[in-house]
Amino acid sequence: MEPSPTAGPPEPFLVAAEELLAVPSTADRPADLRRALDLVLEFVGPGFTVERFESGGKPSALLHTGARTRFRVVLNAHLDVVPAEPHQFRPRREGTRLYARGAQDMKVSALVQAQVFRERAALLPYPIALQLVTDEETGGRDGTLHQLEQGVRGDFVVIGEQSGLRIVTDSKGMVTADLRATGRGAHSAYPWLGDSAVLKLTRTLEALLARYPTPAEEVWRTTVNVARIAAPGTARNQVPALAEAWLDIRYPPEDADFAGRTAEEVAEHLRSFCEPGVTPVIGHLDPPHHADRDRPEVRALWRAVREQGHDPAFLRKHGAADGRFYHARGIDAVIFGIGGDGQHGPHEYADLTTVVPYHRALTRFLS
Repeated sequence: MEPSPTAGPPEPFLVAAEELLAVPSTADRPADLRRALDLVLEFVGPGFTVERFESGGKPSALLHTGARTRFRVVLNAHLDVVPAEPHQFRPRREGTRLYARGAQDMKVSALVQAQVFRERAALLPYPIALQLVTDEETGGRDGTLHQLEQGVRGDFVVIGEQSGLRIVTDSKGMVTADLRATGRGAHSAYPWLGDSAVLKLTRTLEALLARYPTPAEEVWRTTVNVARIAAPGTARNQVPALAEAWLDIRYPPEDADFAGRTAEEVAEHLRSFCEPGVTPVIGHLDPPHHADRDRPEVRALWRAVREQGHDPAFLRKHGAADGRFYHARGIDAVIFGIGGDGQHGPHEYADLTTVVPYHRALTRFLS
C-alpha cells in the first residue's frame, strides 16, 4: 500500500474488500464460509504452504512458508460474520467509510493481514503464519481451537479484531449456562394446585442479577445477560412444570468466583442463587485473556503504531475472542485491528483512514 497514512487504501484493495464483504458468510451458510475463505486464499496467491482444516462443518486454513514449525508470529483472522439484512451484504462507500456487515468485524482487517503476509512472509528471517478461520462468531472451537488441538503453535499472536489501532491485552472470560427449573403442572384456573417452574426461575434470576446487576455504563466487572426464558410445551392455561433460561456471563480475571474455577465449581457458585428445583448446567467455560504489556513483541507493536502517528493506547475488551484459546496454552495474544463502528449492528462500517496505518504498523512490527 503506497498512499500516505492519512489517505485511504488503493482501489484494488477496496475492490477485493468489497467482493469479500458481499459474501454472506454466516454460520448457517457453509458454502459461503468456504467462498469467503477461498477468496482470501486467492488474494494471498501462490507460493505458500496452505494447510486446510475442517471441524464441525467449519473450514479453516493455515498459510506459511515451507513445513509447519513453531511460528514466531501468527496473524489470526476470522471471516465469518453475524446475520444481517440483505442490503448489508451490498457494500457501499461514503467518504472515508466502507459500510457492510463484517467491514469492522473483521473482514477488512483480515484482508490487510493477508496482504502483509503475502508481502513479508517469504522475506522475514523467522517463520510466520496466517490463520484464517470461519467460526469465531459462534465460539471459535472449530477454527482456532481445532487448529491448536492439531498442533499449531506460535510464540505470539496478533488477532485482527477491530480495535481502532489500539492494542487489546486483556479480555473477559465467558461462561454459557442454562438454568433449568422443574415444578408441578396444573390448570391455570387452579394455580394453588401447581408449582410454577417459571416463577422459580424468575426468583432465581432476580437473586442472580441482584449480585450481578446490569451496569448503566462501561465497567470492568462481571456481567450476566439473560438471553432467553422459555417454558417449553406450555399452553396459556397451564401452570408450567418446566422452564429454562439461557445465561451469558462475562467475567474479568479478578473475579475469583469464576476465574480459575472448574465447570463444577462454577455450577456450585450459580447453585447458591437457585430456588429449590432450579439446576444450573454449564455449557462452556472459557478463561479470560491476558498478555504482558512489557513483553518485547507487545512493546514492538506499540512502537510500530506510534510511528504511524497514532496513539497506541492499551485496551481491555469485554467481549471474548480467540486469543483465550492461545492464552490457555501459555501463548500471548493481542487484539489489534482497524477502526470503525457499528459492530453487529445495522450501520456497521470500517474507517478507511485506519487501513493504511494498520498495514504499515503490521509491516513495521514484523520487520
